[in-house]
Amino acid sequence: MTGAIPSPNIWHHPATYELENHAADPHGALWGAMESVGDWSGRDVLDLGCGTGYHLPRFAETARTVTGVEPHASLVALARRRTRRNANVTVLEGVAQAIPLPPASVDVVHVRWAYFFGPGSEPGLAELDRVVRRGGTALVIDNDATRSTFGAWFRRGYPAVDPDAVERFWSTRGWTREAVDMGWSFASRADLEAVVRIEFTPELADAVLATHSGTDVDYAVNLWWKRF
Repeated sequence: MTGAIPSPNIWHHPATYELENHAADPHGALWGAMESVGDWSGRDVLDLGCGTGYHLPRFAETARTVTGVEPHASLVALARRRTRRNANVTVLEGVAQAIPLPPASVDVVHVRWAYFFGPGSEPGLAELDRVVRRGGTALVIDNDATRSTFGAWFRRGYPAVDPDAVERFWSTRGWTREAVDMGWSFASRADLEAVVRIEFTPELADAVLATHSGTDVDYAVNLWWKRF
């Protein structure tokens, strides 16, 4: 869709990205942090950049309604298939800077690795001002490049991302940061290696895998949240 920024991983490797979703947050630390600041029970949820809809059923367990919005048509189809038995879930094709929902229509927004580290996402954030009801909460999850094993890999893979600039971007716009040690835990070494190879260049993937053993990775993220 016009305005969509192609994802370097899930758009091209949705099956492998499914392994990444399975491995993320094995002890529920991130989910717990999100619930503590933006409980969605009985409320209307928007999952912006929902991909294949991996998280939609989890929200649907307690939310009143859940809407997934995703710009990639193939992923929209997968998300609809995944949630076809969830009567309270709708999946729409759309982009963050033109959310296909009416004003003041959602209470909680979940955005996981879809705003690309702050700067440049201003049009999407302006749309949140339009669609989130008063008293609602937005939750944005991004990598924390300042700590953890994955953070060190990320700094090597994406040196143009300035963690200080990212923090200034969110904090000056009234967002609060909660640091979360999320973690990765894979079912097999082959799964870990496959995921690392869709996240980084072949050269960097070879380098980090050569120095990391096992199937677990300590992985820190930032949960940025804002009340409306």
